[in-house]
Amino acid sequence: MSKFINYAHRGAPSYCPENTLMSFYTGVYMGANGIETDVQETKDGVLVLFHDDTLERVTGEKGSIKDYTFSELQNFWVYNGNLKDKIVTFEEFLQKFKDYDLTFAIELKVEGVHSKTADMIKKYGVEDKVIVTSFEFDYIKSIKEYSKNLRVGYLTIDVNNEIIEKLKSIDGYEICPEGKMVTPENVKKWKSLGFGVRAWGISNEQIMKDVYKAGVDGMTVNFPDKLSKFINDYEK
Repeated sequence: MSKFINYAHRGAPSYCPENTLMSFYTGVYMGANGIETDVQETKDGVLVLFHDDTLERVTGEKGSIKDYTFSELQNFWVYNGNLKDKIVTFEEFLQKFKDYDLTFAIELKVEGVHSKTADMIKKYGVEDKVIVTSFEFDYIKSIKEYSKNLRVGYLTIDVNNEIIEKLKSIDGYEICPEGKMVTPENVKKWKSLGFGVRAWGISNEQIMKDVYKAGVDGMTVNFPDKLSKFINDYEK
């Protein structure tokens, strides 16, 4: 990677309803040069951006994304305090943001969406801007087999030799460890093996600062404004 990526994690959910257009635009406004989001599929086969297995935490509704058609999901709101916005499709997201100078970390949250996801990425010509990730190795393996040119990253809590070998076996691009695992020594080791390093699980500003100083290529944060300010101050 040639530049550090401040990924707006589901947009800017410290301030806005997560994984909505409001949240994504806010993240970019706050200085993010990347967006991280999550792909699931509705009952009628529409790819939408939503993180949880169930709707309840952010919408107050019962069931899961797969239980509803996209039209039915449009009757629900995603909330954050007094703010609310609608669940958005992956296609509309790409339509809105494809021309921005951004890197997209697209996490596959459910089985079987790899081909549709890859096709949509290709349709909007953003292959060079995207890194497809998952905690499920088989998901990134499947999308890599379907579209060999796509970059993939493996989200993991524990980085061990087995994980490194699995990632090598599919020509993986990026290791994505939890922030608390990140040390300068680990980052140096992973980069020496040819991987990019993006951290997740940045739960507070101290972890954010330590992870940045360790030399990672990027991290996902719920507060991209704080990371942007820290980078500006630190690099001065």
